[in-house]
Amino acid sequence: MTLEDSATLWTGRYIEAHGRALRSIPPKKIAELVGVLRAALDADRQIFAFGNGGSAANASHFATDLGKGASDKIGRRFRVMSLNDNVPWLTALGNDYAYEDIFVRQLQTYARSGDIALGMSVSGASPNIVKALRWARDNGLVTIALAGSRPGGIRDIAQHVIVIDDAHYGRVEDAHMTICHLLCYAFMESSS
Repeated sequence: MTLEDSATLWTGRYIEAHGRALRSIPPKKIAELVGVLRAALDADRQIFAFGNGGSAANASHFATDLGKGASDKIGRRFRVMSLNDNVPWLTALGNDYAYEDIFVRQLQTYARSGDIALGMSVSGASPNIVKALRWARDNGLVTIALAGSRPGGIRDIAQHVIVIDDAHYGRVEDAHMTICHLLCYAFMESSS
């Protein structure tokens, strides 16, 4: 088998597995979350998104698409921010307290009861995501968790949970970004 044949075979398998991961996204849960976001918009609630690594990038991308793209389209502003985007604050919190406090300390500063906390973790067990979602739940925020198929703490904490039926980091992160796009484009392309 040539290197090209091997790469072609691997690519086909990856795309097949990726399709299965995407098909595990439940449309009814997406519709439910669109309703949660609509209620936040109507009540002028703040939406906080956060994650580590690729999930941090997804949180930033989501905040951009919802705060700019969806808000521009509907003519009303979502109050949304990624807790990953203030690097000096993240490093100060991680250095002065602990890495597991980088999101919860920001929520303690910004969040109010009725706001939304959306945490993304492929493993579902990232200590900083678990701690932030637990604090959010205990302080009256609406909690949303996007996770992979590995059992983890955020699945038992959040009120709204979507689990991707895969444990591969790349495929789960891609599926989480698809969910984020679905949530944003529901406002950009429909009358949600």
